[in-house]
Amino acid sequence: MILRHVTFDSARPYELATFWSKVTGWPVSDSGEPGDDEVLVEAPAPVPGMLFIAVPDAKTVKNRVHIDWQPTDHTRDEEVDRILTLGATIHEDHRRPDGRGWVTLLDPEGNEFCIERSQSEVTS
Repeated sequence: MILRHVTFDSARPYELATFWSKVTGWPVSDSGEPGDDEVLVEAPAPVPGMLFIAVPDAKTVKNRVHIDWQPTDHTRDEEVDRILTLGATIHEDHRRPDGRGWVTLLDPEGNEFCIERSQSEVTS
């Protein structure tokens, strides 16, 4: 068995997929267009894609599952700053004075995700 997609319920799938495409650098599927009920952000194999599906319900509670990201080309703080400019907001800041910790952000529809320290920050 393989994990094919991580699926997100969404009010506006194309717009949310576009946000995540900018965050990850992965493309929105060629078949994705504004107004579509399903839009896929295609990840490089073997990473699962991110599928955004229209639902009528608004998000009302904390996610039971969320994604933790580790930057590869930036520090944690640079990545947080970059993603904030794309439309995310800070939900909880768990950074410590010693440099450890993470930041929990919200995407434009309120889904939680975390940015951890990069591998170079962890090993230095």
